[in-house]
Amino acid sequence: MSNHLNVGKAGLVLATVVGGFHLCWTILIALGWAQAVIDFVFWMHFIKPLYVIEPFEFARAVMLVAMTGGMGFLMGSVFALVWNALHKT
Repeated sequence: MSNHLNVGKAGLVLATVVGGFHLCWTILIALGWAQAVIDFVFWMHFIKPLYVIEPFEFARAVMLVAMTGGMGFLMGSVFALVWNALHKT
């Protein structure tokens, strides 16, 4: 079994996870459910909700998912590069 990670695949995995999480968040905003979700999450953590979710904007949602997906790809790729460098045989 090899300890080598494929840099592109590791980047795509993290991009999918992080981008997908934010895609779900934008869907909650579009459905009008995000405020209730964030209020509940804060309540569970003993935090008084202070934030107000703004109305859905398609362009901002696309930017959020694209930016977080891109950052996820970069982070996953860097992780794989570091992993491979530390596990050279």
